[in-house]
Amino acid sequence: LSFFFFFFLGTGSNILSALQDLFWLSKSKVEKQLQIISVLQWVLTFLIMGVACTLILMYILCTDCWAIAALYLAWLVFDWNTPKKGGRRSQWVRNWAIWRYFRDYFPIRLVKTHNLLTTRNYIFGYHPHGIMGLGAFCNFSTEATGVSQKFPGIRPYLATLAGNFRMPILRDYLMSGGICPVNRDSIDYILSKNGSGNAIIIVVGGAAESLNCTPGKNSVTLKNRKGFVKLALRHGADLVPVYSFGENEVYKQVIFEEGSWGRWVQKKFQKHIGFAPCIFHGRGLFSSNTWGLLPYSKPITTVVGEPITIPKIDNPSQREVDFYHSIYVDSLIKLFDKYKSKFGLPETEVLEVN
Repeated sequence: LSFFFFFFLGTGSNILSALQDLFWLSKSKVEKQLQIISVLQWVLTFLIMGVACTLILMYILCTDCWAIAALYLAWLVFDWNTPKKGGRRSQWVRNWAIWRYFRDYFPIRLVKTHNLLTTRNYIFGYHPHGIMGLGAFCNFSTEATGVSQKFPGIRPYLATLAGNFRMPILRDYLMSGGICPVNRDSIDYILSKNGSGNAIIIVVGGAAESLNCTPGKNSVTLKNRKGFVKLALRHGADLVPVYSFGENEVYKQVIFEEGSWGRWVQKKFQKHIGFAPCIFHGRGLFSSNTWGLLPYSKPITTVVGEPITIPKIDNPSQREVDFYHSIYVDSLIKLFDKYKSKFGLPETEVLEVN
């Protein structure tokens, strides 16, 4: 029990010294194992925590401990709208030691290119989605890469599927990291009733983009994604392009061609449920030469670009939306071109905008 307490909450030095005394392992080996455990718990959280917690709660209702589940369900009803009102972030959770091991596994870095004013609100467009958005989570839902130090006075809110906030326990876990539903009610509240200095991170390509992510490919789904621009105009929130170099490198995926039965199934899931099932694999738990759910330890570098000043227009026309959308696309391409060679890509590499 004390091991898990230190692993989640303690400092890195406490964990390393405790495990070295216990197992007589070298510091590097202990560190690597802690990194693997930290990433594995997050992958399992991403894939099964919501469903698992729902089933456990239903089971408890059928046991002698039903009162515990009933109390939580009563609390859930009372607290139902909290995710739409900025959530309930916890700096304690965001600073857990586990996230620093998560960061070092890849490693993940956050690069600041410009200052952000605390008197403004922002919408960050995050690209690409990847399979799980690992860079988005680590950089903006934890303090592992120092987002609060790099952008003092700015409160980041990573937006994700609203369906996640209907899952017991999972919803509270997500909110503690500053994660919010990617719907109009939630975004409107944060940008209009939560003061200034807010930054909502939207993975613009969403599920559609995740279907095409594969190592060696730099493409984004953006041409017809204009809703985030309209939101920015309605609230006068500045747009900030963000590109994560390496996000597509950590998993290998089976890509189904357009018109195939596999792509048809994926699109049906995306349309009716909100996410698209992907067939992917990473490395195994005990060896990087076997297949498994762990991502490959490839560097992910997230570059936050220059903010684009956006005027406040209560009812923007389609022409105005198109205009600022084109400025955003150009800014994203320029950001990619400026930093691609610094993070392992050839000068000839071109960002594909679909």
